[in-house]
Amino acid sequence: MLVAAAVCPCPPLLVPEVAAGAAPELDALRAACLDAVAVLAAARPDRLVVIGPAADPGPHPQGAVGSFRGFGVDVDVRLGRGEPAGERALPQSLAVAAWLLGRTGWSTAPVEGLGVDEPLDTARCLETGRELAAGAERVAVLAMGDGSACRTLKAPGYLDERAAAFDAGAARALGSADTTALAALDAELAREVKAVGRASWQVLAGAAEGAGLAGELLYDDAPYGVGYFVASWS
Repeated sequence: MLVAAAVCPCPPLLVPEVAAGAAPELDALRAACLDAVAVLAAARPDRLVVIGPAADPGPHPQGAVGSFRGFGVDVDVRLGRGEPAGERALPQSLAVAAWLLGRTGWSTAPVEGLGVDEPLDTARCLETGRELAAGAERVAVLAMGDGSACRTLKAPGYLDERAAAFDAGAARALGSADTTALAALDAELAREVKAVGRASWQVLAGAAEGAGLAGELLYDDAPYGVGYFVASWS
C-alpha cells in the first residue's frame, strides 16, 4: 500500500548548474522539493517509485543514468544507488528526480522509475497507480510534473485564460491529497494548457486510493509563467 508521496515539478532549472546565474530565483522551490523528499524517507518505505512525464514511456531500473549535458553542463545523475543499469537514459523528469534524491543522499529503499506518456488516459493512469501500490507492503511515490505552461504572455505556451483556474484546482487537490479531484482533472484541458504533470498526478491518485493520506502544499507559484507545485502526503 502507499505510505507516503511527494509531488515535485521537473524543470531542469532546479539543478543549479543548469540555472547558472538564475539559480537563486528557485531556491525556495528547491528547498520545498527537498523537504518533500525528506518526508518520503521518514515513512520508511520498502520501495520508492518515481513517476514522471516521458516521450518514451516505460520503466527504468535502479541505477538508470541520466544527464544534463544537453543543457551545456557536465552533470550526470543516477537513479538511486548501485551500479549503472538500464539500456535507456532517464527522461528529463526522472533525471531531475534522480538529482533531488542525490541531494538528499537517498538510501532508505530501492528506487525504480516509471516514465508516463502525457496523453495517457485517466482510466489507465489510475489503474497504473493501483498496480504500483499493490507491488510492495510499503510503497512511496515521488510524482514529478509541472502545471500549466500558459500562465503569462511570456510563458512557454503563451497566455491561456484557463490556465490559472486549472492550476488552482490542481494545487488544491495536491495539497489536500484529494484523489477524487485529481482523477477528475480534464486530460484534454491539461494538454491544451500544457500541464505535463497531469498523468503523473493521476497515477499517484490511483496509488493513493483508500490509503487515507493527508496532504500539505509546500509550494505553489508560477515563475516563468509555468505552474510549479510541491506537495507532501503522509
